[in-house]
Order: sequence, then C-alpha cells, then structure tokens
Amino acid sequence: MNYEESIKLLTSAGKFQIKLGLERIRAILKLIGNPQDGLKVIHIAGTNGKGSVCAVLSNILKCSGYKTGLYTSPHLIEYTERIQINGNKITKKDLADLIKEISVVAEKNNIDLTEFEILTACAFKYFNDNNVDFAVIETGLGGRFDATNVCKNPICTIITSISSDHTDRLGNTIEEIAFEKAGIIKQNSPIIISKLNSGYEVIKNEALKKEADIITVEKDADIIYKNGINYALIKNKKYEFPLLGIYQKQNLALVLTAIDLLIQKGYKTDIEEGLKTVEWPARLQYIKEKNLLIDGAHNPSAAEELKKSLDYYFPNQKKIYIYGTINTKDYKTISKILFTENDEIYYYEFHHNNAVSLPEYQNNVPFLKNIKPYSDEILKKKELKILTGSLYMIGEFLKNNKNFS
Repeated sequence: MNYEESIKLLTSAGKFQIKLGLERIRAILKLIGNPQDGLKVIHIAGTNGKGSVCAVLSNILKCSGYKTGLYTSPHLIEYTERIQINGNKITKKDLADLIKEISVVAEKNNIDLTEFEILTACAFKYFNDNNVDFAVIETGLGGRFDATNVCKNPICTIITSISSDHTDRLGNTIEEIAFEKAGIIKQNSPIIISKLNSGYEVIKNEALKKEADIITVEKDADIIYKNGINYALIKNKKYEFPLLGIYQKQNLALVLTAIDLLIQKGYKTDIEEGLKTVEWPARLQYIKEKNLLIDGAHNPSAAEELKKSLDYYFPNQKKIYIYGTINTKDYKTISKILFTENDEIYYYEFHHNNAVSLPEYQNNVPFLKNIKPYSDEILKKKELKILTGSLYMIGEFLKNNKNFS
C-alpha cells in the first residue's frame, strides 16, 4: 500500500466518519502492544487554542533537547502534518506502512476503525517505536470519548478555552461541553486550566472527583506588539513570540505553567528559543510580503478573537476578506461577528462534502451585500487580505498557492 492508497482507505465512506467511544481504539492498541503506555504524554483538550498550546509546548521541549512527538488535527494539506517528531513530519512511506499495519490487524480482528482511530493508533506506535521523550497529544473532538483518551497516567493534562462548537455531539451548554473536555482528567495526573476559562467550575469539580491536582492559572500572560515584532513578557523579560493573537495570552499562560511543572519534576527547559522559533500555520499567520493574514476562525468565539486581534495588530488598515466555510459550522453567526455590510468579501468555493456554495452562502447571510466570487487577482491587491473560515478551505487554498505554505 503506497501513500495515496493509504489516504484513499482513510477517507473511504466507512472510515471518514465520527464514532465516539474508546472500545475500538483500546482493542487495536492492545493488539499492537499498547504503545501509548510507554510514552510520557501531555494531553490537551479544549474548544479553541489547544493546537497553539501543543505547538508552543512541543517546540519548547524540542529546543530543550528532548525528542518530542506531536499529534494534532486536522491537517492543512497533507496527513503527514498530524504526526511529527521534533518538527519533522512523518514520511509518507512511514505513514502508509503504519496505516497498512493497523488496518490489517483491525480487519483480522473485526474491529471497524474510523479514520481518526487509525491515525491515533499510528501516532502512538510511531512515537513509541522512535523512543520519544515526550508525546504532546491533542484531542480530536471533546475528550471523554475521544480516541486519544487512552493514556493512563499523563504527566499532565491541559484544558484550553471552552466555547460552543460541535454542539451536536458535545452538548448545547458550556457546562455540557466542559464535562466532555474534563473526561481527559486522570487520577493523580495534574490538570492545568485558566481561572478565566468559562468551564472552570465544571473542570474543577471533575478534577476533585477524580482526585487529580488542579493547577489554576490565575491570570493571562503578557504579550506586547512593538515595531512590528510580537513579544511575550515573562518575569519582566521580553521574548520574541511570533504567534500573533490576543487569545495567545491565555494559551501562553497555560504553557508556562506546564513548563514550571516540568521544571519541578527535574526537566530542563529553553523557553527563549522555544518561543522564538515556534510556528503554527493558519492561526493568525501573517505573510508580510503578501500583506496576507491567514486564520481558521471556525466558530463564533474564534471569530471574536480574530476581530479583536485585527483591531489590535492592524487598526488602521483597509481590509479585504477571503472566506469559505462548511455547513456544520455556525457561519451565519461567525459572519455577523467578522463582517459589516460594507466590507469587501470574496467567497472561496472549495471541494469538500460539506462545503457551502457561494449562492447558498449569499442566501443565508442576506445582511451582506458585497460578496463576490474569489479570483487569484485578489492576491495582487495592496490592502490587507484576510483568508479565514474553514481549515479545509484554507488547506485547499494553500495547496493551490504553494508559495504560501
């Protein structure tokens, strides 16, 4: 099975679906030797910010000399982005081999795995086979029944900001969603959460029930933007920090708390280099030479944060929006947050089963009068261009414009 064949298997009708539950992933992992049990795991859940926390934390660990595995989702262009060691993506051959191995074992034992379960098993085995010092693992959806939630004793768990998303599966209230995220908490494994998190009380109560130490982050970190450079201010010292976004203040506070915990456990860390060199594509990623900002604001709270960050970093610039979305997102609310009726908006149609067409979008957001179809000529405009919406759309855009990726 080559890489292309393995991806066809992953995205086939029987695999490309969401089936929450841990029975299948536990069964396949047991058959391949429970590789997750040999890993030092840092497990991260949340609605927004968990990818940024994973990226920053794993980069600090890498720069501190530790061999660090990173498992995230979704990807932008290639599935190999999801599984990395020290910033290096798994090779297409290695991923194809692992997908084949996992799929053969599953088929022989009548285990009907989803795409995410196959990839999760691949990640755990890849990290264990390569003897990583740490494995930074991001949940896919929720936490309690997420396929990543099979680690018995993580070094720590982190829960980032919680807001409404995937309400069809996680619940309609913040309390219900927070309860699902809290499912990653393990007995005797510290849980790190911000006091400002809207789900804080639910998380705290679940931690007490599970006899897990709760480490409360009382306030956000300080971030300043000066002369075109973003800095994190830590103990009165400035550190270059290229990840833009007001929301990174809370994410960074969570990361620094986790680093303090690791230091207490005897691990060394290089925060300065880790912050300076971190990358997290398509999350308030600014490409200066194109005057293009890329951000996957895929739910209302993320849209609000994007709006705040645009006002902070680019207060006086005329803005042009390139937007595209899928129908499982609350794009009507997102559009009301991001756009005014006078904004210049270019709609990017892309290939996805749930992609919203331009006519459908126009019909559902009648308050926006100035929506036009996207063309490549838009990129030549001098104004600040903001590419936002579905990460699937952004991934296709980047694939078609490889000089940005």
